[in-house]
Amino acid sequence: MNTTLWQAALSMPVSPARDHIRGPVDAPLSLVEYGDYECPYCGAAQPILNGIMTQMGTELRFVFRHFPMSTVHPHAERAAEAAEAAGVQGKFWAMHDVLFRSQQQLEDRHLYAYAEALALDLVQFDEQLREGTHAERIREDFMSGVRSGVNGTPTF
Repeated sequence: MNTTLWQAALSMPVSPARDHIRGPVDAPLSLVEYGDYECPYCGAAQPILNGIMTQMGTELRFVFRHFPMSTVHPHAERAAEAAEAAGVQGKFWAMHDVLFRSQQQLEDRHLYAYAEALALDLVQFDEQLREGTHAERIREDFMSGVRSGVNGTPTF
């Protein structure tokens, strides 16, 4: 009898130059999440992840990659773009946290209110959302997830 062995492997390795990382970039352990800001399961995972990061301290780097499941979550891709636009201004994680706390309010008017509350440059934020500046980055994350075997969210 033959046995099939499955191994998890990232098609795109973690890169401090590209990825959003919480914790030390050189931590010995990495936890990568492919997530969707409108996914209720991703939202439920956030407090657990925060606890793990607190418990692991400098031993863990947490990486978030976008995997918006737009067919079931119509606001997920736009929310991901808002997180990336905030990231350009050094506030990716602040926006990330707000989006997960506010999963039921992800329409454009809400995204702009979050940007204003985070003291982002609203002209720059608006321009990047209007022009879809970060759409390619989000597609890259999504496709790296598909190539890595992701088919739902959250996937770790």
